[in-house]
Amino acid sequence: MDKLADQEVTARLGGLEGWVLVTEGAHAGKLHRRHVFADFVSAFGFMASVALCAERAGHHPEWFNVYHTVDIWLTTHDAGGISAKDFALAEEINALIDQHSDA
Repeated sequence: MDKLADQEVTARLGGLEGWVLVTEGAHAGKLHRRHVFADFVSAFGFMASVALCAERAGHHPEWFNVYHTVDIWLTTHDAGGISAKDFALAEEINALIDQHSDA
């Protein structure tokens, strides 16, 4: 899996709701999304669903959860940056956010 050029990352981000490219700090160069769920159970259920998708894809997010808030960062370590795998997983994550937010 190859690292995407900066221009491609920017172009793909335009069609990916809720995600941003982190440009500073410890997570610089990674895609990021934060979502606040109704409660801890909804957030945890979402994370369990993402874990199953990530395992099937062989591509695992960096994430952090406190109560009803989940922060997710995506990068492809083997590629040395953001790859198509990150965008594919981000799209699956967005679909799961929609499912778990309506619950």
